[in-house]
Amino acid sequence: MTDLDKPHLFREADPQDMLARISELPQQCRDAWANAQSLPLPAEYRQAKAVVILGMGGSAIGGDLLRTLLESECPVPLTVNRDYTVPAFVNGQTLVIASSYSGNTEETLAAFEAARQAEAMLLAITTDGKLATRARELNVPLLTFDYHATPRASLGHSIVALIGIVCRLGLVSDKAADLDEAIAVMESWQREINEAVPLAENAAKKLAAKLHDRLSVVYGAGHLSEVARRWKGQFNENAKAWAFFEQLPEMNHNALAGVEFPADLAKKIVAVMLTSSLDHPRTRVRFQITQEVLSQHGVSCDVVEGRGASRLAQMLSAIHFGDYVSFYLAMLYGKDPTSLKVVDYLKQRLAEI
Repeated sequence: MTDLDKPHLFREADPQDMLARISELPQQCRDAWANAQSLPLPAEYRQAKAVVILGMGGSAIGGDLLRTLLESECPVPLTVNRDYTVPAFVNGQTLVIASSYSGNTEETLAAFEAARQAEAMLLAITTDGKLATRARELNVPLLTFDYHATPRASLGHSIVALIGIVCRLGLVSDKAADLDEAIAVMESWQREINEAVPLAENAAKKLAAKLHDRLSVVYGAGHLSEVARRWKGQFNENAKAWAFFEQLPEMNHNALAGVEFPADLAKKIVAVMLTSSLDHPRTRVRFQITQEVLSQHGVSCDVVEGRGASRLAQMLSAIHFGDYVSFYLAMLYGKDPTSLKVVDYLKQRLAEI
């Protein structure tokens, strides 16, 4: 277990410098926005009746975040597709955006071809690989970016590029000011939770210490519902730890009823509630009562509130905070936050079959 107050020791457990990638998220967002503004887009794409984002894992989460950020404003459906095929409604009036960091994700490539056969309007976001090659062959818009990291550590390029494209197509209002706010908020909060800030004064380190050797369950609602998914994935991939997520108000109708058993598990669970000043008033009440119920059954609870005035600022700031928590948790477990040996094994076995 690495002492969180000795950041000079982090390098031993973090040889590929995931910590630097986390710290770069604000700059990633700047770069991704500028990149999206430079992409030529066909005029007919503005007439899309639906938008489908293809992706898996760290590349798909950008689509999830886009949907929850914009679904109350966007006049057309926004859908995330994690599969080898596409829904039957995809046709010539559907904009299909394939997002794959490597450009070689087999599910995304197969779905991209299925969308082409359905005569959908196509667009690709990637660093390179087969997806870039295929997009060039089909002469469809291709947004490439040069950022050397894992897909999950490239979230800024994933989510902000999508926001920029949707804004440029006129489907939602311009989000440049919201992004500026989000970057400022992230940079400000980062000064409070970076590796140089000691545990006693560092909220992210404190939460990681609380989660150590516990099962994390992350709760979110509204525009933070998919941020909860991001936290869960970061705990899984960075810290190599079991974690789950739930969304309010839905979990109040089912998951909350399961709090009783196994009874001896309660003391090993920490519920993290991601809240927002923009949550529906009834949702805020639900968070309060849910915390009461969990506490009554011996489940420890912690609350993290997204910072900023805009939805985008709250989403990105909460994501950035969670990324730091997942990194510190990885250090406590003495695990390389970049390596994914289990996933690599699965991919190797799939390739053999």
